[in-house]
Amino acid sequence: MHTIYTIGELESFLIAIFVLFIGHSINRHVRVFKKYNIPEPIVGGLVIAAVIAILHVQNITLAFSLSMQNTLMLMFFSTIGLSANYKLLLSGGKKVFIFLGVASVYIIIQNAVGVSLASLLGLEPIMGLIAGSITLSGGHGTGVAWSQTFADNYGINTLEFAMAAATFGLVMGGIIGGPVAQRLISKHNLVSSYGIGRKNHTEHPHLVTYDQLEEDHVTAKTILETLFVLLLCVAGAQWFASWIAQSGVAWLKMPDFVYALFFGVIIANITELTRGYKLHTESIDVIGTVSLSLFLSMALMSLKLWEIFDLAIPLLIILLVQTAVMALFAYFVTFKIMGSNYDAAVITGGHCGFGIGATPTAVMNMGALVSRTGPSPQAFMVVPIVGAFFIDIANLIILQGYLNFMM
Repeated sequence: MHTIYTIGELESFLIAIFVLFIGHSINRHVRVFKKYNIPEPIVGGLVIAAVIAILHVQNITLAFSLSMQNTLMLMFFSTIGLSANYKLLLSGGKKVFIFLGVASVYIIIQNAVGVSLASLLGLEPIMGLIAGSITLSGGHGTGVAWSQTFADNYGINTLEFAMAAATFGLVMGGIIGGPVAQRLISKHNLVSSYGIGRKNHTEHPHLVTYDQLEEDHVTAKTILETLFVLLLCVAGAQWFASWIAQSGVAWLKMPDFVYALFFGVIIANITELTRGYKLHTESIDVIGTVSLSLFLSMALMSLKLWEIFDLAIPLLIILLVQTAVMALFAYFVTFKIMGSNYDAAVITGGHCGFGIGATPTAVMNMGALVSRTGPSPQAFMVVPIVGAFFIDIANLIILQGYLNFMM
């Protein structure tokens, strides 16, 4: 008999914070995790997910109540938008399109690897796309959408494979990003142009570092004001997403965190141009870091690891090869094309995160890096914009091209 225990809202929130404490403690005592900047939510989340998987084998399921998870994600992406005033966008605009080109080329390679290996292993070629950019660059949501399309149009059930592949990518994207980027930083003796100190906001008041060890000067007033602006972005994103769904304007339909990011950009630039109100960068930094950490700990502790264990051996082989290809492409191609400097190394770690995981995983990888090696504001602008918005469009076009060729 299978027993399901539902954990309450408060208790689930406490466990999410405890996940971060577990990750911090393990990283502090296990040298290899600290050396290669494995993010704390990944480490702590996998520990809790492993415990839940063991309980699942014993016919016990824990169901967490995590209604705040999506709000925390929207808050984090709002902070990215609030950090992107027009001066910063103009200075880094070129890099956004260069990185989009790099990421798009990788999607083509990713699908080529998936389809080729699927054919060699006796699977339907479509399964190669499922174990390619549909889930690894697209994530769980894209996997569900395409699984429905394949079921309706081709009579192929791919939902379970899609969810397992997306889960696998989420974990591996968080594991390989730090070591790949750290290897580049160490090999080329790269340093942040802002230094490694913990008082960057003193010298650079407009800098958002997402460094949880940064010394910030915040007050109750600045936190409350910033929370108001962030929740305004969140409410606006949710309202706009609901309006798009009801109006049927298909070309504007995107994940709600993209709307949150753009609401943040709009507010940041209105305040910059009018100078009627000055956003408090340090409070944005603090709340953004806390929101990201809690969102990711909730996502990781909710993982169903048994879906990975249930993977068919051929699909598992494809995913392991995809992980290796991602690491090699990021190390030898992404880093070089993005400039072979410190920012490029941090972007490389981010590319590992969303190339086989998701945009929050990418930002988590970069956050773990900058906490030890110094700020990289360019990376935190380029990667989220490409990963949260442009890459989904490129992925859709490339996938349609593959399907037209295969079918």
